[in-house]
Amino acid sequence: MNGGEAAKRPGQLILGWWSAALGDRKTSAQKALSARLRRGDDVSVLCEPAVHDLARSLNLRDGPRVARLARVLAHVRAYTSDSLPRRLGRGDPPALSPMRFERLIQSGGADLEAAIRRALPMVQHSANPAHLGEALLNWSDATRMRWCFDYYGGEAPKTEISEDLSQ
Repeated sequence: MNGGEAAKRPGQLILGWWSAALGDRKTSAQKALSARLRRGDDVSVLCEPAVHDLARSLNLRDGPRVARLARVLAHVRAYTSDSLPRRLGRGDPPALSPMRFERLIQSGGADLEAAIRRALPMVQHSANPAHLGEALLNWSDATRMRWCFDYYGGEAPKTEISEDLSQ
């Protein structure tokens, strides 16, 4: 990691990787990588050099975690500045029902990956890869609480929740 990357937050690194490796799928290389990541198991995802670029930039050495992150990012087809939970909570009725959102929030690991992958089509596969990637890497009670506030369109209190996410 060079000095410039060391100063970047994980979300910035994730967004940069997503933009270059997957982005708007205009190149055949982006389309092919996206398809391989979406369909791949942990081992096949970890056979992709681009995934190792992501892992190196984030200094991640947890194979299943890196594979899960790459697979979810491969399902994001369009960038939006809004967070995924905020987009899921919009509308009347919301894009994702409160009951399904609660199941998503309560999940973890492979179940979380599957829940997010099922939710993305409800918002036309558009999300903020930086926000989503950071949440996946730091899935904790603080992250879950922030997602609840985002889903219901509120501002999270400036307490431990915000402090935990800024680290």
